[in-house]
Amino acid sequence: MDFSMIISEQRIKKAYEEGEFKELPGFGKPLNLDDDLGVPQELKMAHRMMKNAGFTTDEIKVKKEMMRIEDLIKACDDDLEKRELQKNLNENMLKYNAMLSKKRINTNGSLFKNYEHKIENKLLK
Repeated sequence: MDFSMIISEQRIKKAYEEGEFKELPGFGKPLNLDDDLGVPQELKMAHRMMKNAGFTTDEIKVKKEMMRIEDLIKACDDDLEKRELQKNLNENMLKYNAMLSKKRINTNGSLFKNYEHKIENKLLK
């Protein structure tokens, strides 16, 4: 921590102890961390739609990780590494499906995966 950070922290602490923040609007109320301030303007509509559909950022992160692992599996040549990646993908799928099932959202994940593999096999033949 640099000197200016230490001074800032001390001044904030002193002001808080002296009650200077009690007159601020919203004092003592919980913060609204559910807003989309950190979302870029071009993604706000999609973010709102996902949120309204019941998806959270945790679910989105797990889904992104699953997509990343799927890309790695496609590019992987080593069978041992591919099996390890598949195991990791399966764990993430279970986590993702558990998150959705807690919200009573039916995923049918295995059904879609099997269909995807059938299409890939037909295209590759």
